[in-house]
Amino acid sequence: MSATSQTDKLVRMANQMIAAFFRSYPDEEAVAGIQKHIVAFWTPKMRARLADHAPEAGGLDPLVLRALRDEPRAESPVRAATRNPQLLGAGASDAG
Repeated sequence: MSATSQTDKLVRMANQMIAAFFRSYPDEEAVAGIQKHIVAFWTPKMRARLADHAPEAGGLDPLVLRALRDEPRAESPVRAATRNPQLLGAGASDAG
């Protein structure tokens, strides 16, 4: 897979999966949730590739751009045990 297609896949994942999920939250919480998700679940190489692409802003959702360049000003709406894979099984569930 070429570097361009890998970057396109990351942009699509960030926009269609992550930003779309957090879109229903207030902007500051959405930015925090996106940032926390990317840090918790993406490899450093994936994060670096997306961050390197960010200045070009080629198709990145504005919330994703903010999550990549700004320090979150709110708490993530996702509970800690849900957003941190090391806390798996610590009692948090998105299942209500």
